[in-house]
Amino acid sequence: MHLAIIGYGNIAQAVLEWLGTKPVARLTVLVRSTSLTTALKDEALAQAGASVTITDDITTLIEAAPDLVVECAGQTAVAAFGAAVLSAGLDMVIVSTGALADEALFDTLERATQSGRSRVILPPGAIGGIDLLSALTLAGEVTVTYRGTKPPDAWRGTPAEDCCDLAALTAPCVFFSGSAREAAQTYPKNANVAATLALAGAGFEATRVELIADPAAPGNAHAYEVDSPVGRFAMQIDNAASSGNAKTSMATAFSVIREIDQIRDSLRS
Repeated sequence: MHLAIIGYGNIAQAVLEWLGTKPVARLTVLVRSTSLTTALKDEALAQAGASVTITDDITTLIEAAPDLVVECAGQTAVAAFGAAVLSAGLDMVIVSTGALADEALFDTLERATQSGRSRVILPPGAIGGIDLLSALTLAGEVTVTYRGTKPPDAWRGTPAEDCCDLAALTAPCVFFSGSAREAAQTYPKNANVAATLALAGAGFEATRVELIADPAAPGNAHAYEVDSPVGRFAMQIDNAASSGNAKTSMATAFSVIREIDQIRDSLRS
C-alpha cells in the first residue's frame, strides 16, 4: 500500500507510530514547510519503516499516485487540498469533517468526486453509533441532540474564552447552544463530532449542539440522543484526550487507523 498523509500533528503521528507495527510499502507526507523535511523523514522512517517522501507541494503528493490520502491537518487543509486530491481520482479520508459545514466547499468536493471518480471517506472519529443513525434516517425525519464536554484547557484559544472564565470554572459551563453548522464553523478544532453526526443524520441545521467546559471532566465526553419514527437511542462515550492536544480524542486516531487498515485489506484481496 502507498499511503499519503496530509499533516503531521497528533493524529498523523499516532498513525505513523501504528505503521511501525504494520508498515506500508510507501509513505508520502505533506507538511507545511520543507524546512522540517530532514527531521520529519528520519522520524517517519524510524516509525513507519517505509519508503518515505516528505513534501510541501500538493502536486508532488498527487503525482505520486497514492492508494489513499488521509487528511489530518484541519479544516483549512480540506479547503486547500481536497478538491485537487479528489479530482485527481484519489480517495481521501477527511478527519476534519467540520469543513463540510461550508456549503460551497461541500459542493466543490462533491463535484470533484464526480469528475475524479473518487471517494470521500468519513471516519466516525471519536463517536459511535453512526451506522444506526444513518439507518434510522431512511425511515423519515430524525431528531438529533449532541452534547460535547471537555476540560477547560481543551477550549482555550476558542470563542469559549469570551463566554466564561475557563480558569475559574468550578462547575460545568454550557457556553454554546446552536446548530451543528454553527458549532463546526465556530469551533473548528473541537466540533468535528457534531459535523459527523449532522452528515450521518438530520443535517447541519437540524442537529442541535451544546458545548460544555467542565473542570471535573477527565477527558472528552460525547453524548447524543436520536429520535426517529422507528426507534430511538442514546449514546454516551468518554474518551481520553490525545497526548499533547486536549482538543482531540485518542479514539479519533484509532478510527483513522481502522479506515487505513480496511483499505489496505481491500487492496490485498
